[in-house]
Amino acid sequence: MNNNVSVAGLKLELKNTFGFIDFRKGQLEIIKKIMANQNVLAVMPTGAGKSLCYQLPAIISHLRTTIVSPLVSLIDDQAKGLKENGVEVAIIHSGQSYEVNVKNWKSFASGTSKILYLSPERLMQDRMLTALKKCSVGAFIIDEAHCISKWGAAFRPDYESLSRLKDIFPKATIAAFTATADTQTRQDISEKLSINKSNIIVR
Repeated sequence: MNNNVSVAGLKLELKNTFGFIDFRKGQLEIIKKIMANQNVLAVMPTGAGKSLCYQLPAIISHLRTTIVSPLVSLIDDQAKGLKENGVEVAIIHSGQSYEVNVKNWKSFASGTSKILYLSPERLMQDRMLTALKKCSVGAFIIDEAHCISKWGAAFRPDYESLSRLKDIFPKATIAAFTATADTQTRQDISEKLSINKSNIIVR
């Protein structure tokens, strides 16, 4: 990620791309950590603007960002919003045809799209991991991160496998987001993703 962007630069991109004049509480702190290549866990309520915290760094950075989400509907909604704001986005999931998925991958691999949305099951396939190694992936964003934790109500084994990302892509930033995670769940997530206690942000 690019650590040289000023707060004024971030606010300018915020206004130009999303139409907002200023950040909501907690957003700027999280964005700055991601831009500084720090692994982070953010626990923010629904409607607090979690997606902007990782979309803005992805737009500004010259490196590619892969966003992991458990539901096709969430992926499609976020991608639609970005496209409406003029941001190129690649999506790969089971709800699309093989041809569309291939087209989207080529867009991401070529750099036309710097943002790629995937399900955890698709991401952690050996073929996909090998292909991503050939790209300059700057960050992996894990949405609904409580699914990683065995203490979470929505634990998913395929999500837990995301803990391998820190070893497979040691130079990439890992940022996890969730709206619900108690103390035990937050600790579990941070341990699996190598997130320092000081980078666990609860709003």
